[in-house]
Amino acid sequence: MGTRAVYGQALSGMAMGNKNVLALSADLGRSSGLDRFSKEYPDQFINTGIAEQNMVGVAAGLARSGFDVFASTFAPFASMRASEQVRMNMGYMQEPVKLVALGSGLAMGFLGNSHYGLEDVAVMRTIPGLTIISPADCAEIHKTLEACIGFNQPVFIRLTGGINCPVVYQDDYDFEIGKAIWLRPQTDITIISAGTTVGHCLKVADALVEIGISVGVLNMHTIKPLDEMAMTEVISQSKIVFVVEEHTKIGGLGSAVSDYIMASGAYAGKLYTHGIEDRYLVAGNYPFLLKENGLDAHGIEQFIKTHLGAK
Repeated sequence: MGTRAVYGQALSGMAMGNKNVLALSADLGRSSGLDRFSKEYPDQFINTGIAEQNMVGVAAGLARSGFDVFASTFAPFASMRASEQVRMNMGYMQEPVKLVALGSGLAMGFLGNSHYGLEDVAVMRTIPGLTIISPADCAEIHKTLEACIGFNQPVFIRLTGGINCPVVYQDDYDFEIGKAIWLRPQTDITIISAGTTVGHCLKVADALVEIGISVGVLNMHTIKPLDEMAMTEVISQSKIVFVVEEHTKIGGLGSAVSDYIMASGAYAGKLYTHGIEDRYLVAGNYPFLLKENGLDAHGIEQFIKTHLGAK
């Protein structure tokens, strides 16, 4: 299943017996995975039409009334077309809307640059009081939605990846908003990532072990606010940090990590960010786009090896 289908399925499960859960869509019922939800819980589903700004406003009003509101549309429309409403209703007024950005990163494939979500984190990071979460796999989508029920703060949930995205979690685990998770033990080389690139980074870590290079992998699923305890560990123990993200290198997770490290004044190591370069991209299917931009496991491995001077 793809991440959008899992989102719809998970939200349907949470709405079972809980009439407080509402789902809003900007005319993306099937594309957002909410087709089943809309049929099973018609009184808890609202299609605002292709009117993302209005959707955020309606969601804010419902959230103020005490509902757990999940509003979804494609990532660039959530983060840019509705940015003023997000800024005022979710940021300034602190209405606890959960805004779900579908198909973020390169997942929209052949729909091209109008639908790629490559700037969304950069835009949303500038809004005070807004939490940003990017689940690493389908299991973490479930965990994120569960954690957002009753969470009385506005949240931007960034869903990356297509169908058959890499599995990160085989077993159950504790998930907490704002608490990063070490997936490979920390060494003096650390990879920090969020979203479905985490799965690719795990493959890279396993490949590097085979040539005698041990790296820690940190799933920074909450991009804002960063986990201060995890960042303190990174700063104190890592000599080289790689940040890998399916986002422009400007303003995303790499920038957030860099800002934190610079503000600490305590890091003497090296920091490299691997993401989308500052340019518009060609269109293509999702695996092609990952490979073209060096964000599949092979591309990430080559980037890290180059900076480590390894072959």
